[in-house]
Amino acid sequence: MGGRRASFLRRVLPAAVFLIALAAAGLLFTRVISVRTDAEVLALAEESVRRAAVECYALEGFYPRSLDYLVEHYGVTAGDDRYMVSYQYVASNLMPDITVLALGE
Repeated sequence: MGGRRASFLRRVLPAAVFLIALAAAGLLFTRVISVRTDAEVLALAEESVRRAAVECYALEGFYPRSLDYLVEHYGVTAGDDRYMVSYQYVASNLMPDITVLALGE
């Protein structure tokens, strides 16, 4: 009876280890994709604010004093529960310092 058990374990154990490794790899892959997606969301949000600021400068001749102006007049989304937009006005003829920061979970 002990020989049957050892034979069974030799056949089942590699399959079980393989399935556990496959599940771990799937979880890791999902996490990597999630991190990439989060980074892309931040980059797209920052690019959106920058483009709106440049468009404002091109059309109106100044960079706005606040992000609220871009939200109101250029349809910029100022952030959601995943990120925050930092908009630091410098001068009407200098590009503001724009940073998009991820919010903690």
